[in-house]
Amino acid sequence: MKIGAMWAAFLASAILIGAWLAVSASADDGERLLTIDHYVPVRSTVPAMSGQLAEIYVRERVMAGVAARSASLSGHVALFVHGAGTPAEVSFDIPHTDYSWMAYLAREGYDVFAMDTTGYGRSTHPAEMNDLCNLSTRQQAALIPAFLPAACLPSYPHQMTTIASDWNDIGAVVDFIRGLRHVDKLSLLGWSLGGPRAGGWAAQHPEKVEKLVLLAPAYNRTSAAAAPPKVPADGAAMAVMAHERFLQSWNEQVGCPNEYNPDVAENVWAEMVASDPVAATWSTGMRRSPNVTVWGWTQDAVRKLTMPVLMVSGQYDRSVPQDRVRDLYNDLPGHNKVFVDLACSSHYTMWELNHLLLFHASLEWLNAGTVNGKQEGMLRLGYPDADAAVPQTQISK
Repeated sequence: MKIGAMWAAFLASAILIGAWLAVSASADDGERLLTIDHYVPVRSTVPAMSGQLAEIYVRERVMAGVAARSASLSGHVALFVHGAGTPAEVSFDIPHTDYSWMAYLAREGYDVFAMDTTGYGRSTHPAEMNDLCNLSTRQQAALIPAFLPAACLPSYPHQMTTIASDWNDIGAVVDFIRGLRHVDKLSLLGWSLGGPRAGGWAAQHPEKVEKLVLLAPAYNRTSAAAAPPKVPADGAAMAVMAHERFLQSWNEQVGCPNEYNPDVAENVWAEMVASDPVAATWSTGMRRSPNVTVWGWTQDAVRKLTMPVLMVSGQYDRSVPQDRVRDLYNDLPGHNKVFVDLACSSHYTMWELNHLLLFHASLEWLNAGTVNGKQEGMLRLGYPDADAAVPQTQISK
């Protein structure tokens, strides 16, 4: 481990011990669910800031008793990796009733982490992402004249990050967590573009990965195996999304009555804006994310995934259609793989009615490598003719 990472791990351990001691006065200290922020230093491979030091934001959720008394957390450490637009702390740790996936696993004895790759959330943003001229012409138009007097030429006319720079960030965080928790392996959970991010990295480093859980993984059999001739690719450096467009993209995928709670949607958006103070000042608050040059998560890469893999796909997901996730299932080697077709769910499953079905399936997979006792096959959950993964009384109404 590099000296910087060792020092960061030492400081993180000191913070964690201090956090536990701070709550040690009461008899039920071990039941206290902690939230700990880490900033992991990484030598960036993002083209716009190659070689510079970046900080990757990592959120940790862990029960105080687990953190303070567990001699070894082997098999009980997990890292979430986000998708193309929404940072990890928003994707997986919404502070609304039982909608935090991270808290759900933490309460079951897991030490749970989530990371923002460069350009997302609370991680380092390349300076070029502060320039509204680096939006596409179409997205600039929505900010004229209130925030831009007129359309302008980009100062950086290339996609901002690459899948390789994302893998570099993931590698730094995985090694940080392995050192912090003294484990050889941890499990990875990814959503959407978090599929190529987490799955692509796992294919390169299977010795460091216990299990994979992939929600709506963005798999495409026709993806390029190698980087394009020009990296990063030309195009807009980043993208933004307004509140109205966020809700529209979600509503376009709703197929069941009351599929999601509007209060949850507003909570998600509030957390989204809070995660990025710069984009919060644009218009009435926007989501900001880098555009990513992607390659490498191909059939050949997928065949290197020898660890158990759970895939979950929402019935009405239009962002990553179910057929693409079934392709991934069929291309995976071995017999420890399960595909779950989740009823009344969209691309935003973890914020919807059947989120506890998802959470429980992921927990059983991390614990035993099974869903409903099965370690291989295609299952349907949440349908009237399907077995429920959790008692119906536990499913949010």
